Amino acid sequence: MQDRELYERILGLSEPWQVESVDLDLAAGEVRVRVGHPRGARWPCPQCEAACAVHDHRLRRWRHLDTCQLVTMVAAEVPRIRCEAHGVLQVAVPWAEPGSGFTALFEAVVIQWLGQASMKAVSERLGLSWDQVDGIMGRAVRRGLARREQQPVRHLGIDETAFQKRHEYVTVLMDAGRDVVLEVLDDRKRQSLEAWFEAQPEGLLAQLDHVSMDMWSPFILACQAQLPEAEAKICFDRFHVAWHLGRALDQVRAAEHRELRREYGDSPLTRTKHQWLRNASRIDNRSRRAFMALTRSSLRTARAWAIKETAAQLWDYRYRGAAEKAWRQLLGWIARCQLEPVRKVGRMIKTHLWGILNAVIAQVTNARSEGKNARIQRIKAMACGYRNRERFRRAILFHLGGLDLMPDGAKLT
Repeated sequence: MQDRELYERILGLSEPWQVESVDLDLAAGEVRVRVGHPRGARWPCPQCEAACAVHDHRLRRWRHLDTCQLVTMVAAEVPRIRCEAHGVLQVAVPWAEPGSGFTALFEAVVIQWLGQASMKAVSERLGLSWDQVDGIMGRAVRRGLARREQQPVRHLGIDETAFQKRHEYVTVLMDAGRDVVLEVLDDRKRQSLEAWFEAQPEGLLAQLDHVSMDMWSPFILACQAQLPEAEAKICFDRFHVAWHLGRALDQVRAAEHRELRREYGDSPLTRTKHQWLRNASRIDNRSRRAFMALTRSSLRTARAWAIKETAAQLWDYRYRGAAEKAWRQLLGWIARCQLEPVRKVGRMIKTHLWGILNAVIAQVTNARSEGKNARIQRIKAMACGYRNRERFRRAILFHLGGLDLMPDGAKLT
């Protein structure tokens, strides 16, 4: 097989395209493949497919997969046609997508590598700039979003994740049923979430059964404004309730620990922080008898711990009336406990009890969203952080959006 025929097959060329020459430049470390077509050919309009005459040509170059460790460049004079209906347009080439300086097969390799390594590692290994790798990722995400078929979302997860320090956040919207990220919003404001709801196809929101979230007021107000029967669908996540109670417990422990050390010079709470914050129902407590003895003491921290552990047991109810009775009993205990950090959380729970009961009865959590949040933080760590919100959004959708990212030209049979 001659080298021209070889590259025609590699690039997936068909008439009227053909390889005109293959040149080796060892000094530059390149293989240069020249692609052409017969003069006088008529080309279909990219929009209406009407046969049109050539208007002019533009010389373009694309990087292809390396040949024997030599950079392979493809060059072609791409015709522009004049269509009576649509004016002057450039003809699409079969080996690359519009606007790309790389062949589809090269982009496919970069996309596969980006799934396993950081942008820095991929750019260094392939001799690309950061912007070139980001451009390939951006085209892959746009391609995947364009191909994504609208499917009913039964369980929508809404969560925030840190973009940068100083309380800079983005909002991650997730289809919990399919375990994919649907979209990433630039902030966590009510207006942004409402705009996303308004952009959804008609009837899609009516199919939502549950929306799980934390007790962030802008999320609640946006859902109440946009979703039919929102107060029956909103479910406040158990992990956020547990987080608030855990933080209140730690505040009580820290204050009591300081008081004991100041008064007695020592404290039984020394180095016990993480013991108090663990979920006792998931640990063999026989292995920590000294700590369990502390939980039965008269310490204020022990009282806060008992409240936290009781709350953790109230998510297993199946009947709303029984669940509400148990939660209100807990709220009464919290109101009498004389522990202000815990009482503050109790007031928050009382205000949002309706959504907590929805989550209890529906057995809905934001666990998958929390798992995705952890993966997002790993993605951010691999990139050593992001300064650009759009790049952060693209990276999340690239890795977690469940998208078909590969270019069409890379699907050769």
